[in-house]
Amino acid sequence: MSGGVRVGIVGAGLGGVAAAGLLQRQGFDVTLYDQAPGFSRLGAGIQFGPNVLKILAHLDGLDRKLEEISCLPGYWVSRNGTDGAVLAKIPLNAERDRYGAPYITIHRGDLHQAMLDCIEPDRIKWGHKLVDFTDNGKTVLLEFENGFTDTVDILVAADGINSRVREKIFGLEEALYTGWIAHRAIIPGAAAKALGADVNAKWWTADRHIVCYYLDRKEEEFYLVTGEPAEWTSRAGQLPSTREEFKAAFADYHPMVQGYIDAAETVTKWPLKTREPLPKWHEGRVVLLGDSCHPMKPHMAQGAAMAVEDAAVLTRCLSELGVADLEATFEAYYGARKERATKVQTISNANTWLRQPEDPYWCYGDNVYDLKLTS
Repeated sequence: MSGGVRVGIVGAGLGGVAAAGLLQRQGFDVTLYDQAPGFSRLGAGIQFGPNVLKILAHLDGLDRKLEEISCLPGYWVSRNGTDGAVLAKIPLNAERDRYGAPYITIHRGDLHQAMLDCIEPDRIKWGHKLVDFTDNGKTVLLEFENGFTDTVDILVAADGINSRVREKIFGLEEALYTGWIAHRAIIPGAAAKALGADVNAKWWTADRHIVCYYLDRKEEEFYLVTGEPAEWTSRAGQLPSTREEFKAAFADYHPMVQGYIDAAETVTKWPLKTREPLPKWHEGRVVLLGDSCHPMKPHMAQGAAMAVEDAAVLTRCLSELGVADLEATFEAYYGARKERATKVQTISNANTWLRQPEDPYWCYGDNVYDLKLTS
């Protein structure tokens, strides 16, 4: 029974928003809390494969709406960083029928806004930073920095790699810096076209890479994001950088890549962090999803995808297995997700995904609605 069951979701990132939208459609009384003062078009590019679009179809056909505004790459191209030689060319939308849904690249802010539009506005509480919670076995009391309190039947933690919920359950522990940073920038699509850009490509050398793709159907914005070894001593999650610093890190790369960087006006950088896998994803009436329980380096472009998959499977478990025995329901959720999330986390952290020819169907072709749930 979902009617009347209050679910509080902390964190209005893509996983939290997906959970709110899916649970709302199953009749749960959902409230979504986020510490940000409101929505803004943050971030830059994101890639969502057919495994995610099959889920977003359950948000009133959001998959179709996104397809209308996103870039739809036919192939993923891997290139050698120095001479541009093709290492792999792997079909994406070129095999759409096989996958059963499109593969999209889009600005993260545009995707986020489209997903937020699937939630009743009065269910979203911006400016609410969770500072504490108390699970008394029947309900969970939430306390926020602004003095607001609320009581829910179930608390879902979608509050990211620095999750306050995870910290309280499992103890305070710093996220692990991987020794890598990422530079990113958005350049005009026309500049990329003039250089002969691939629609979606990753350029590799032994110790670094740069991923490049369009962010919209009209190909007006082109995204650059890297992975590279560097020191990071700041407590900040992101810092301004410069075109010169960006270019110095890829000084031996192909002239096309040099041209991309030359076209960048605003450049930022951030540290890539991770955490060790957790032995469980729940305690009492509290359950975790996404980066709060399995953060990963972004090298498979599947971090947000795994959070959305978590949200879909958690929704299925709560609606199909019920809330009378939350321990069993949450164990079923963990059992259904642990192996896949850990596999993706491991491959993503290793940074080997699609460097050489391989069939990515096990990842992109997956459909969480085909899972058999057992409590």
